[in-house]
Amino acid sequence: MKRMLFVMFLVTLMLPCAALADSRSPRKIIIDTDTAADDACALILAVCSREVEIEGVSVLAGNVSLEQATRNALAALEVAGASVPVYKGSDTRYDGTPIRPVSVFGKDGMGEMDLIHPTGEAQEKDAIDFILDTVRSNPGEIEIVVLGPATNIARAIDRDPETMKQVKRIWTMGTTGIYGSGNASPVSEFNVYLDAQAYSRLLEFGVPVTVIGLDVCGGENKWTDAFFDKLAAFNRIGKFVNDSFTKIREFYAGNGSAGSVMNCDGTAMMCVVCSDYITDSKKCHGSCITDPGETYGQVIFYQEGFQYDLITGDFDYNVTVVSDVDYRKSFMEFLYRTASKDAF
Repeated sequence: MKRMLFVMFLVTLMLPCAALADSRSPRKIIIDTDTAADDACALILAVCSREVEIEGVSVLAGNVSLEQATRNALAALEVAGASVPVYKGSDTRYDGTPIRPVSVFGKDGMGEMDLIHPTGEAQEKDAIDFILDTVRSNPGEIEIVVLGPATNIARAIDRDPETMKQVKRIWTMGTTGIYGSGNASPVSEFNVYLDAQAYSRLLEFGVPVTVIGLDVCGGENKWTDAFFDKLAAFNRIGKFVNDSFTKIREFYAGNGSAGSVMNCDGTAMMCVVCSDYITDSKKCHGSCITDPGETYGQVIFYQEGFQYDLITGDFDYNVTVVSDVDYRKSFMEFLYRTASKDAF
C-alpha cells in the first residue's frame, strides 16, 4: 500500500511532463553511447519515457572498450525490458588513432558488480551505416543523443553530409557548459577531450545542437548517498543503477567528494525526455580547441547578444547551451519512469 501511494505521488508530481508527452507522437531518437553507468541510466530513462521512441543505439569506445560498451548497452536495455537494436561503431578517434578507454566507473564501466550478462547481441550493420540509413528513412525527424565522444557522428557527417543535414537536432552531453570547469583537464570535459576533432566537426556542421555541460550536472543535481539508498530499495531497475555506480562513488570519495556524485548522462537524457526540465538556455556559437596543449578540448561559447570588448564576428549561433534545469525533477523523474514500468 505504501509503495502504491508513493508511486501515485510521483505520478502527480510529474504530471505536466507526462501529460505533454501523451498529447503527441513520440519523437524519434538515436542514442550514441560509450556505455558506462551513467549512460546505462540514460538508456533506461529513454526506454521508460513516453516522449521518445528509440530507433536504435550506436556504440563506440570511450569510458570502456567498444566490446564492453556494447555489452553494457545490451544489458541496460534488457534490464529495462526494451527490444532495441544495438550497433557497433568507432574504436578509434576521428583522426584514426586508438581510443584508450578511461573509466572511473570500474573496469567494466558498470561498478564491477557482475551486472553485465546480456542475452542479446549487436546487429551486424555498422553503426555509421545505421545512423545514415535511419536518417534517410526519416528525413527531418531524427534527433541524435550523443552521450560519449562525437566520433561516430563526425564519421557519419563525413560519409554522407547531405543525409546528416536532415538530422532534426543533436543533443550532446559534453563541454564544461557556460559556467563550469572541466573533469578531463581544468578546461575540458571528458567526452570532448577524448576526441576534440570529432566534437569540432559536430559543432561546425550546421545542424541544430543542444549542449548539456558539466555545470548543470553538479550542485543540487548530484545524486546523494541517501538517494542511492532509496534507489537500491525501490525496484529491480533502481538496484541495477545503484550497483552500477559503486566504483564512481568510491572514486568521488577518494577525490574528497564523498556523499554525492554527478550523473551527467542521466541529466542530459532528462533534458531530452522531459520537455519542462530545461529552465534556461543560451544561444551561442561554439568553438572547440583542437590544437595540442593545455587548452586542448576546451569549448568556447560566444553568446548571442553579448557584446565582447575586443572580439567581433559574424558568428553562426546554431548551438543552444543549457544553462539551468529544474533540479527538483531529476531524481523524481527517474524514479517515476522506472516505477511506471513495474507498477502499471
